Amino acid sequence: MAVFDRAALALVLKNGVAQLDLGLSEAQQEKLLDYLALLNKWNKVYNLTAVRDPMEMMTLHVLDSLASLPAFRNAQNVLDVGAGGGLPGMVLAIARPDMKVSMIDIVHKKTAFLNQVKAELELGNVTVYTKKVQELQVKTPYDVITSRAFADLSDFVNWSGHLLAEGGQFIALKGTAPAEERERLPDPWKVNELQPLNVPGLDAQRHLVFIGRA
Repeated sequence: MAVFDRAALALVLKNGVAQLDLGLSEAQQEKLLDYLALLNKWNKVYNLTAVRDPMEMMTLHVLDSLASLPAFRNAQNVLDVGAGGGLPGMVLAIARPDMKVSMIDIVHKKTAFLNQVKAELELGNVTVYTKKVQELQVKTPYDVITSRAFADLSDFVNWSGHLLAEGGQFIALKGTAPAEERERLPDPWKVNELQPLNVPGLDAQRHLVFIGRA
């Protein structure tokens, strides 16, 4: 089992944040390390992610989620669908304490973990739901709905479209974002932009898919 070397992880995070030009404070970086420590600890029992090595978690999960942060610069109220272990939702919530971040998953052990992170890291901007997104009803619709490797884009928009504010957008974090998946989008949805992401330390294709009402 790989050791959780906080000092080494802190250095990789610091370099990654500098490379992405995000300007996160030391306190925020410490919280991201606290989150990663909790993810690593709970993962041994609850299987929240297939990635077992903390250093790989840092690159594949934390830095991967942080790379998408600039896309949320104007967002105030975000929903992360199929949040799992909190990616990207928990990372966004730590990096943007001024932004409300809701996370939804149907798996109780995953939302139990998210609630534990919320409590331990004192994240007042986080809300966690345990249910199908199709069944979620909220008073204030979301200006951005996001997901990371959650589902086919058509399912993503069909299941959660009722929660998106007028003028809002979906931001899907994908690997290659295949063309046939984008072309299958039902009316009234269309891809407005496909943006490649460069994740520090990751030699793999990553894209953001921006979807809005046509």
